[in-house]
Amino acid sequence: MDKLKKLLKVWTLWELLQGLSVTGKYLFKKKFTLNYPEEKAPQSPRFRGLHALRRYEDGEERCIACKLCEAVCPAMAITIEAAPRNEGAPQVNGAGRSSNYGNRRTTRYDIDLFKCIFCGYCQEACPVDAIVETRIYEYCFESRTGSVITKEELLKIGDQNESQLAADLEVDGRYR
Repeated sequence: MDKLKKLLKVWTLWELLQGLSVTGKYLFKKKFTLNYPEEKAPQSPRFRGLHALRRYEDGEERCIACKLCEAVCPAMAITIEAAPRNEGAPQVNGAGRSSNYGNRRTTRYDIDLFKCIFCGYCQEACPVDAIVETRIYEYCFESRTGSVITKEELLKIGDQNESQLAADLEVDGRYR
């Protein structure tokens, strides 16, 4: 009996009819294709895209060169070099924090995007929310040297997207 059923399925092309029924079911439904350059898919506030370095409101960069992001990076994509900040007694500004907070600053902060796996560990490890991952996913580079993002480029990305970054960090703070 099983052999007869199997033979009947082979002769009637049963698997082909099953596949065509799935195709027919979706043939007249509303399509969910986006016209990509004009239409963008919605993104989560926790999306991890291109990196950025943030600044305080007074323009001072947030990074205190603690090198936690470099240490926690599983792909070893981050390279940091540090130097002491301006010498002298700490001066408290209007925000209530000292102007030489951390007593160090970064002289070099590079991220190699070929190595980076966009895991978000650097953002989670940062005690001052200096390094963040933006929602930017449309970027490219034409050479191997273009894959390394320098400190100046990271600060520029952060300055351009600060309002979005602050809003995303506020939403993300609810989940931490």
